[in-house]
Amino acid sequence: MFIEQSKTKTSYKKDKVSEKPIRSIVKTISWRIIGTMDTIAISWILTGQVSTALAIGSVELVTKMLLYFGHERIWDKINFGR
Repeated sequence: MFIEQSKTKTSYKKDKVSEKPIRSIVKTISWRIIGTMDTIAISWILTGQVSTALAIGSVELVTKMLLYFGHERIWDKINFGR
């Protein structure tokens, strides 16, 4: 069954029906918040300073969003798996 499902191609319209783009955006933001909270906690444990941990988390939040965006744009140009 899984193999049969993987062989069937889906179109953007079918994907859009199963998961709307706004859902993907909200999931991305919520995952980034979780990741940043993790970075802040690890930084706090390692440095023992809340202010340093918050600074690291703030920088990480912005840089990882920019890196992710660039990563997605590059993968959009690659036909692998389409």
